[in-house]
Formats: sequence, C-alpha cells, structure tokens
Amino acid sequence: MSYIKKITILGATGSIGVSTLEILRQHPKKYQLEAVTAQNNLPKLIEIAKEFSPSMVAIANDAHYAELKSALAGSGIEIAAGESAIIEAAQRPAELVMAAIVGVAGLRPVLAAIARGATIALANKESLVSAGELVLRECRKYGAELLPVDSEHNAIFQVFNENHRPFLEKITLTASGGPFRGWSAQQLQKVTPEQAVRHPNWSMGKKISVDSASLMNKGLELIEACHLFALKQEQVEVVVHPESIIHSLVHYADGSVLAQLGLPDMLTPISYCLAWPERLALAKEKMDLIKIAALHFEAVNNQNFPCLQLARDAFAQGGGVAAAMNAANEVAVARFLDKEIDFLSIARIIEKTLLHGDFGSADNLEEILEVDARARIIAQAI
Repeated sequence: MSYIKKITILGATGSIGVSTLEILRQHPKKYQLEAVTAQNNLPKLIEIAKEFSPSMVAIANDAHYAELKSALAGSGIEIAAGESAIIEAAQRPAELVMAAIVGVAGLRPVLAAIARGATIALANKESLVSAGELVLRECRKYGAELLPVDSEHNAIFQVFNENHRPFLEKITLTASGGPFRGWSAQQLQKVTPEQAVRHPNWSMGKKISVDSASLMNKGLELIEACHLFALKQEQVEVVVHPESIIHSLVHYADGSVLAQLGLPDMLTPISYCLAWPERLALAKEKMDLIKIAALHFEAVNNQNFPCLQLARDAFAQGGGVAAAMNAANEVAVARFLDKEIDFLSIARIIEKTLLHGDFGSADNLEEILEVDARARIIAQAI
C-alpha cells in the first residue's frame, strides 16, 4: 500500500479505537485520520485530536461542545457535537470507517457510512444483531464493503474460501469462558461488576466484558456470523477455549478444519481490516507455540450461562426479536454495572422481555428503532 489511506474512527476513545490508533502510530505514512468521534470522553478525544490532527472531531454529548472547541482553537480542526455530528463524521470522505461505537447507538452512523459506499471495519456487532438484513441490503444497494473486526469473525474472514462454500459444513466460534468459567449458579449469584469486567485474556470495555462473562457476547457473535457469512444458525457451533489462541475454525466436507491462531489482542484483526487485502507488519508480541504448549476445549454450560441459547432462539424467531433481545441486554447490563441487579438477572430480564412483547416486524430502520425503544421500556419495567 503506497498511498495514504484516509480513516475515520467512530468511537475513538474505546478499546477498539485506542488499538486502531496504536496501529496508525506504527504506520504514520500509510494512514491519515479524517474524523474521530467519542460519546463522553472529552479529555481523551482532545488528546487524540492534538496528536493526529484529523479534519473533524465530533463528540456526541453536546454539553462538551464549548470546552472541545476551546481546547482545539486555532488547530484548524472542524469541531461538532451532538448525535447529528456523529452521522456527519461517518459521511466524511474517508476510504475506511472504523465503526467502534458500542451498542445500537452505532447503527445510524454505520448506515450513513454505508450510504456513501464506504468500506466499513465493523466492530459494532449490535448493528448486525439488531438490523442484519437491513445493513446487508444497504451494502448491496450502495456497493459498500463490510470487514469484520471481531477477532472471531475476522478469523473466519481470513480462512473462509467462498469458492468452497458448497463444501462448507460449519464454523466454530471459540469462547474463552470469561472470568466465571466453571462457576456454579450459587457463585454466579454473588459476582460483582468489578469481577465481571476483569476478563482473564482480553482488555475490553465494561459492557463487552460483562457480555463476555455472561456469554451473551458469543450469542451476539453467532447472529453476526450468520449474517456476515450467509450461514444457518445450525452451521455455527460454539466451544469454550480458555487460552483464546484459536479464534475461529471453518469445517469442510472433506474433513479439513481451517483455523486462525493468534495471541488474544485486537491489533491483528484491526490491522487486517486496515490493510485489506494486504497485511501490515506490527511491532507486537508474536506467538510462541512452545510457550503455549497446550490448547483446551470444553462444551458450553448452557444451564448456568443461558444467554447464548437466548440469542439462538431470538435469531430463529426472526423479525425484530434479535433487536429486542439486544436492547434488553443493554438495559440489563447497565443495571448490573450500576449494582441494581445481580448477574443472573441479566438473562432473566432478557427472557421476560421477549415473553412480554410482540417484536415480529422490523423491516426498516424506523421499525427496528421502535422495537429497540419498546424492548427497553419493557426491560426497565421488569
């Protein structure tokens, strides 16, 4: 890659955004920041702007606008605030948009980037979970490209051969098991948010860490994989792999199983998206097979970690059920992090939300957002 590629990062202050910036630091002659956004982390956003001098900086919380504008006065950087500013950032003329906003809040910006035919490095799994058919339909309409950032989907992307689809049997998503692997229901009843966000292998944001602990993250990834790779859900299995070295596997009819291996950090999958269809050299720890020595695999305990099955069931029902499930999960995780409910109540709230609402239709953005809002109201009441 000999030219400078323009990059926009939606959600620049989160873990994916921070890792993306680290790659840009390693390859300053290959990439230029067009726009960066954040929700609330004003100090970090200002720091990024001063280091990388993007064309535009946007913060979703417009209460921070005056301070952001003052901090960057004289820089020549365009300053904007509010939800509309995030959409505007997604519409800027960047060749690749890193979509790293957490939650369904990232859906509108993703659709805005798709509508101009951009290449989207998708780290916002909720966009596909809540609106997979819509997102893919819009990609076909505008000629946009989706590149999966999640380590599991990126692993599949690296080894999946579309020419061999007739011989594809299934894929396997690996789950670390999170910080509570092997814990009993009695132990899970007493876990704290502080314990839930301490993932044994990965450094992630709080919401994603809790999803990983509950295995909802794997449920979301299962739905995402079905959309990304045009799979039936019965073609996607999940196994617990505590070392987090094998990120996913693709199984073919001749007995071949292709796997992508790597240390548990996000630099590799992010760099693969940034450089695709090429690769980047990265200054990072490389894998030592002798040091790793052994890899282990276990079945998922669906009884103690029911969120994965809830996701399977929601996807099977179709319509807006997956969007409702995602919304209820976001509400429940927020309540858990605020210490208002216990860990096991996350799954209970999701299940009860889906039982108390009719979420059958969600064909367009307005219907999807209406389902999302209605599910949040139900979940909050529960």
